[in-house]
Amino acid sequence: MNRRTFISLLGGAAACPLAARAQPSEQMRRVGVLMNFPDDDAEGQARLAAFSQALRKLGWTEGDNLHTEVRWAADDVDRYRRYSEELVALHVLLASASQSVAALQRVTRSVPIVFANVIDPIGAGFIATLARPGGNTTGFTAFEYSISGKWLELLREFAPNVTRVAVLRDPSFAAGIGQFAAIQSSASSLSGVELSAIDQRDAGEIERALAAFAREPNGGVIITASAAAVTHRELIISLVTRYRLPNIYPFRYFPKTGSLASYGPDTIKDFPRAAAYIDRILKGTKPADLPVQAPTRYELIINLKAAKALGLEVPQTLLARADEVIE
Repeated sequence: MNRRTFISLLGGAAACPLAARAQPSEQMRRVGVLMNFPDDDAEGQARLAAFSQALRKLGWTEGDNLHTEVRWAADDVDRYRRYSEELVALHVLLASASQSVAALQRVTRSVPIVFANVIDPIGAGFIATLARPGGNTTGFTAFEYSISGKWLELLREFAPNVTRVAVLRDPSFAAGIGQFAAIQSSASSLSGVELSAIDQRDAGEIERALAAFAREPNGGVIITASAAAVTHRELIISLVTRYRLPNIYPFRYFPKTGSLASYGPDTIKDFPRAAAYIDRILKGTKPADLPVQAPTRYELIINLKAAKALGLEVPQTLLARADEVIE
């Protein structure tokens, strides 16, 4: 089955407004999905597939008792706005990452929203508390800010000679500030580490900043979690490899596509969990009564081929702790 067929079966990726499409019967429940990825992104497709499979296991069959509309925002502000306005007519909404939640909440405070892979939903104003989210929104967080400090510790374990660390962040993203603050806190306990921030608004800015950073020795890079990091991940990986900069990311799909290492949750697993919440909401449970849940474990993924390209010998202590080693 090719990608276009898969998307079509999910009810989903056509960009035309809902009103212009044939309407499902009243017996069907209608679910809208707002993804932060482009429609051809393998990670986004894997998350959507996990979500769809979980719904089927819960008794929801596309075209029978379920109609799904999927939109791919590709981290574009206009698409987030336009697609949110299209999807608001449905029974319940799935939001992938913070930007999707923010866009959906701007157009509805009544249609249930279930999110996955969101950082600091309280600080972002999406919910009131984890235990009692209130309102129309609940879901699953990616990690706590304290994990960000662990990235710096791991980077130093991979490359003890690193004294300069560039932190790639999205300055327009509130969680980007929180992640950087946690890394700063961790750096204060490590002697001889100088942090600098690189804003990743667009590809040109990333290229110029990393080229300038790489002119001095003993540098390493931490890439914080954001939609911009996802969108530009191939560029970032190619640049840190070209400049031989040790690097660490939040999620496993980065070392899977060529970076050195990641430490964070399995991003795919939140989508079956989100499907279970949507199943409960479709059966009458209110989002306000479903607590927001955090990951239960974090994974260390190491790419040995990337380490070789960077001229690094990965310590056995790290290999022994790794959840997966890519050779």
